[in-house]
Amino acid sequence: MIAPTGLPFLSAAEVRAQIDPDTARGLIERALLEGFDPADDPARQSVDAGAGHLLLMPSSLGKSVGVKVASVSPDNPAKGLPRIQALYLLMDAATLTPQLLVDGSALTIIRTPATTAVAVDRLAAPDASRLVVFGSGPQAVDHVVAFARIRELTDIRLVGRNPERTAPAIAQLAELGITATLGTAADVADADIVLCATSAKDPVFDGALIKDGACVAAMGSHEADRRELPGDLMARALVVVEDQEAALREAGDVIMAAAEGNLDTDALHGLAELVRGEIARDPERPNVFKGTGMSWQDLAVVSGLSAPK
Repeated sequence: MIAPTGLPFLSAAEVRAQIDPDTARGLIERALLEGFDPADDPARQSVDAGAGHLLLMPSSLGKSVGVKVASVSPDNPAKGLPRIQALYLLMDAATLTPQLLVDGSALTIIRTPATTAVAVDRLAAPDASRLVVFGSGPQAVDHVVAFARIRELTDIRLVGRNPERTAPAIAQLAELGITATLGTAADVADADIVLCATSAKDPVFDGALIKDGACVAAMGSHEADRRELPGDLMARALVVVEDQEAALREAGDVIMAAAEGNLDTDALHGLAELVRGEIARDPERPNVFKGTGMSWQDLAVVSGLSAPK
């Protein structure tokens, strides 16, 4: 497809056709293994605009430069429109010549689970099989798909605010050959992996229920005043974030736990350390990954896309 600008454009369907969960995970891993430091990524910028705000996410990686522009309009769902919409522009680093436009929403849905899976693959026990997911939106579904590629999951439970909203997600997974059932927050007590993919402002489960050695991943927000994870869990966990400075700007789970005295921010570990084998999971305590999403992840995945001919 050609955009009105004359640039090649990849639709959501074309993005998904080209990048599967394994490929996306490999591209994220490769960027870190080749030496990229997430600390070098520019901070996400938020600008008030119209009925909401714009998120500007630029990055430079190897021979490419790119920027994602996402619009966040809280009233859109009531109008039958997505709350978040996005476009991605890829450029050549040597000349900054625009090369490709990509559906940014599809890109986000792919790169976020890929990044989480990179962390979970290293933080979850090798024989982890029981997964509890909080949330029932596209990110929850795609995270389950991504996790099913790294572990043999035998028990998958989705916990939503109401069964009517969770049932479609379970049905969607069934169409993909993945069996999931309705769960409750208490199910985390037996979980090997817990994923939080919600818009919650307060913790979604009791941290005392999480067993030592379990892996907990949260990616529901990038706002300093929102959290999905309780402070008492953070206090006894090995905590990995994409980048320490980014987490202290945007990860409410980290910021609020630190403010409560439940987390020593000097003890935070970066995803690059984990991927490069400089740190490893601790079987004697919970292992937490908190992600907020960073610009380099978009660019790493876009590097695997081909312009339409």
